[in-house]
Amino acid sequence: MQFIINAYDGENMLEKRMEVRPRHLEGMDRLGKHVVCAGGRLNDEGKPVGSVMVMDFDSREQLDEYLKAEPYITEHVWERVDVEPLNVVILNGEKVGK
Repeated sequence: MQFIINAYDGENMLEKRMEVRPRHLEGMDRLGKHVVCAGGRLNDEGKPVGSVMVMDFDSREQLDEYLKAEPYITEHVWERVDVEPLNVVILNGEKVGK
């Protein structure tokens, strides 16, 4: 089951985001195949102000377990996180779903 995660940084969090980023990326690396795609949300100046991720887990409960340990959450970089189910149909130009 895929999920789209839209995460929004709190105000003036760029410095803290950069400080926490190595731990965030290490965690993403450990997730391996659970990460369909991920990247930073950018403002008009091209600076990160949040994140967007498409994740694949067997259940919402598994996703929630990941989120409990996500450094951007535990370190209060992300102020708001929206999660919605998603049906990935095309990935890198290839049909992968219905």
